Amino acid sequence: MKILVTGSTGLVGTALVRKLAGAGHTVCRLMRPESATRAGTKDGFDVPWNPATGELGGAGVGADAVVNLSGASIAEGRWSAERKSVLRSSRVDATRALIAALAKMNARPSVLVSASAIGIYGNRGDELLTEESASGSAFLASLARDWEAEALKAEALGIRVVLARFGIILARHGGALAKMILPFKFGVGGKIGSGRQWMSWVTLEDTVEILRFALENSAMRGALNVVAPNAVTNSEFTQELAKAMHRPALFPAPAFALRLALGEMADALLLSSQRVAPRKLQQLGYRFLQPDLGAALAAILQAA
Repeated sequence: MKILVTGSTGLVGTALVRKLAGAGHTVCRLMRPESATRAGTKDGFDVPWNPATGELGGAGVGADAVVNLSGASIAEGRWSAERKSVLRSSRVDATRALIAALAKMNARPSVLVSASAIGIYGNRGDELLTEESASGSAFLASLARDWEAEALKAEALGIRVVLARFGIILARHGGALAKMILPFKFGVGGKIGSGRQWMSWVTLEDTVEILRFALENSAMRGALNVVAPNAVTNSEFTQELAKAMHRPALFPAPAFALRLALGEMADALLLSSQRVAPRKLQQLGYRFLQPDLGAALAAILQAA
């Protein structure tokens, strides 16, 4: 297949492009004007892409599939009004421009896999959440809902749309785990807040395989929870991480201190609870490479 990928330089995008190219697919990395473009490499080709104008380089024509992973980092800095605008523009506006570009193609791709997040469910306590669960009402939920709405407009173009709702992606380089590991390295790690909030996680390796699965499986469409089947509480997660690192987990991070340091972002990213199940993946027969958190963390840290 010829596959267009936005957000190809991020944690997931880099791993996905490498995997797709290695499997023999032709990968076109859609690059914004401010990004340095390169000639063709073993991992594909760079194609000029301007979300502000909707202009897409000619090399993108004739694609069979699109993976939309663009979006500024949620966890980079406090959520000021300006930062929220950047987060929304990099997701909602960029996706709108991408769909507009696809609409202009005479031969359109057959599938669009577009990123989203389990933040769409909001803070839900112990409730078990599936793809059928209602969305929440806070900033992250609203952002994800609008993001998905733009991607779903591709259905009117005859394109199958999959909305990949990512959980906490665990990888040995970058992402949330790298930040979680740091206090444990110095022996001051511990649970966050009460520790009772649920964490729905998935390894980077499984994330990439699930995206491939979504591209290739014509029965898959709509919302898709990209999480491992065994969510854990924050207290359980920190105990498993401490065990894998051979460090103690004795120093909890109080909720009030996190709110003081991070503001609204603390409640949304660290203190909220989302117990999410990968119902659709299980129904379609996807077999997880790493369904167990302890084994996953041990493998990740050993590889590091």
